[in-house]
Amino acid sequence: MPLKKASNGLENGDANSEKDERHFGNGSHQPDVDLTDHVGEQDTSSGECDGPHSALVENGLGSALANGGLNLHSPAKRKLETEKDYVFDKRLRYSVRQNESNCRFRDIVVRKEEGFTHILLSSQTSDNNALTPEIMKELRRALCNAATDDSKLLLLSAVGSVFCSGLDYSYLIGRLSSDRRKESTRIAEAIRDFVKAFIQFKKPIVVAINGPALGLGASILPLCDIVWASEKAWFQTPYATIRLTPAGCSSYTFPQILGVALANEMLFCGRKLTAQEACSRGLVSQVFWPTTFSQEVMLRVKEMASCSAVVLEESKCLVRSFLKSVLEEVNEKECVMLKQLWSSSKGLDSLFSYLQDKIYEV
Repeated sequence: MPLKKASNGLENGDANSEKDERHFGNGSHQPDVDLTDHVGEQDTSSGECDGPHSALVENGLGSALANGGLNLHSPAKRKLETEKDYVFDKRLRYSVRQNESNCRFRDIVVRKEEGFTHILLSSQTSDNNALTPEIMKELRRALCNAATDDSKLLLLSAVGSVFCSGLDYSYLIGRLSSDRRKESTRIAEAIRDFVKAFIQFKKPIVVAINGPALGLGASILPLCDIVWASEKAWFQTPYATIRLTPAGCSSYTFPQILGVALANEMLFCGRKLTAQEACSRGLVSQVFWPTTFSQEVMLRVKEMASCSAVVLEESKCLVRSFLKSVLEEVNEKECVMLKQLWSSSKGLDSLFSYLQDKIYEV
């Protein structure tokens, strides 16, 4: 396992790393390891084995997540114990196997915490946690598993500095170029099933937005129950700008939450909302300072997890049940529209001409 020597025993000279580690006091202390930026992540099964997976050890929620300890492979553990003045390389990716399974996800990390399930976007096959049909399928599988396990709620966050950059448009161009009709159907159906999984999830979903959330990554937020954001986060859904129609039920939820005027600006003009603006308009519940974001989130999630599972689930049912059929209908219509758009030569040419000059940047 590659290791690197830090000049002062702390990675990047971060004197606060050891302090943050002590703050969590969870029995997983390792000298000189910056848990703010690194976390040993656990993968759970979904009925499919994706082969060896190494999860990126770079997470804004890192230090709060290691309440089960870092189960390192014995050679690495011995190495760390004997050479305590070394720290893990940021580029290193490794996985910690859960006891109940040897199967792994490839583009997400699923961790079973006490009272809740934690899903982290950690894509190896796309940039900035962009979504492809394969990644959306993994998320659906993880949601399905979490719906039937003994957890009381779900926490969704991301590895890296970007929460989610929406659909992977380079993937979209490549696939639609090869077989327009077949791929437009497949991708539209993947989006439909992905969004439907959020609509039908019965347990509370908490989302921790550590950075930019764009496109579909922002559209799904109203389908979740609590959204907490870092001050660094911002939100943008420039569907019309990139020659697409709205997705993720945003054509319905955004006007309901943000008001018609602001929703139209976001969906038609690509207006960007800061974390504070999103909070003031109801898209986000609370905004926290970046340096304490992980602590604030984990403190509140653990408080929620101490509540009765029945109370949490029934409370969500009372709040959401009357919206379920409406959201499912909206989701279906949005995906039919996307399919029609991608199937037509005119719509596809418009998308290609735009993306040739302006690839979606974060």
